[in-house]
Amino acid sequence: MREHRQRYSEEFKRETVKFAQEQKQKKTMTEIAEDIKVPLSCLHEWMSKYREFENEPVVVEERLKKLERELKEKERELKAKDKKIAETEEELAIVKKAVHIFSRPKK
Repeated sequence: MREHRQRYSEEFKRETVKFAQEQKQKKTMTEIAEDIKVPLSCLHEWMSKYREFENEPVVVEERLKKLERELKEKERELKAKDKKIAETEEELAIVKKAVHIFSRPKK
């Protein structure tokens, strides 16, 4: 005798994944699967297929601090690069003036 398999719509899968992402800080995947009466393997499969990171809250304070540190470091690197570019442009302008002065025909 054939086993009856439940079919789920794409919309249901997407909404389930969104719900799971929102609940992840409070519940385990097993608990979420039990709550919505879906096999855990299906939930894992849907998560890998439909997961959208903007639906996941950055609640963990450690993670937020790490991201802030990374942002500050990138800003410092960007400022250093901007300064180096400005210095190089100034040096180039000086060289151009020198070439112009020394390439004039002598009288």
